[in-house]
Amino acid sequence: MARLTSADVARESGVSRTTVSYVLNGKTGVAIPEATRQRVREAAERLGYTPSAAARALRRGRSDLVLLVLPDWTVGPVIDTLLDHLTAELAERGLSLLVHHDRGPRRLADLWGAVTPRAVLGLVPFAADDAHAMRQAGIQVVGSTLDADPEPGTFSVPQREIGRLQVEHLAARGHRVLAYAAPSDERLAEFADRRAAGAAAACERLGLPAPAVRAVGLDVTSASAAVQEWRAGDEPVTAVAAYNDEVALAVLAGLRAEGLSAPADIAVIGVDDVPVAALAAPPLTTVWQNIDAQATYLAASVLAALDGADEPERPDDVFHVVVRAST
Repeated sequence: MARLTSADVARESGVSRTTVSYVLNGKTGVAIPEATRQRVREAAERLGYTPSAAARALRRGRSDLVLLVLPDWTVGPVIDTLLDHLTAELAERGLSLLVHHDRGPRRLADLWGAVTPRAVLGLVPFAADDAHAMRQAGIQVVGSTLDADPEPGTFSVPQREIGRLQVEHLAARGHRVLAYAAPSDERLAEFADRRAAGAAAACERLGLPAPAVRAVGLDVTSASAAVQEWRAGDEPVTAVAAYNDEVALAVLAGLRAEGLSAPADIAVIGVDDVPVAALAAPPLTTVWQNIDAQATYLAASVLAALDGADEPERPDDVFHVVVRAST
């Protein structure tokens, strides 16, 4: 089926293509009777025609798109929530969020060159040459990082802080021999390595042995094997800091399979405070992430860059421990 064009709307409404363009693109300063405008809009609606976003971007020299470059991560509740909030925040300014899952060999320059976004938002820092090329093309660049001490204009979500909070909470409960349950999915290594490093640094600072790190799959067999390993030896592990709530729930399942329980035998703490965490048996202690505030900050950073305004104030409460029965 041939694509509808403005010529089809012009024939249907009995006006010129120029008039159709003026009406449907909201051009101001042009004397077009309201009755004519209404006739054009009704004709477009009957035909199911919408103006081409690409053509509109060509006329304006820009689009209404904000391109979000999502690294090759798994997409779970946290990323879903972040994308939902970002979409809503930007929509209030008439901007649409286009998410690019960065997989495969396609160059970033090929993508932003094709869609002409007004801004590009990265959840990890861009390569210096990519960032320079986008700025040279008049595209605003906003980034975030998983580390502390970010570059100016970059939002930090320091993952080491999460590991630190987990260990400090477990140590405050009297636990001295800890383990770290890492994810089995290698795509999460950027997060997991930093969180495990934060846990190890906290153990060293508190005078505790380094945590025993083991990957735990999201299945009972893998979790049971990890529990067996942690319980063996002269000094059995008494508490586990898990990469996230999913891994923590797997550890709880492994404990049950071994006839053990939390926190009597091994205390368990997760990350993210997903809805099912409170429904676990026992309810799961976790590190809550303020995804709403992160999304609001990132959206505000994009808008500030577009408006030439100062950077927004960074949120203070990004992480905190939610204490439940598992510890």
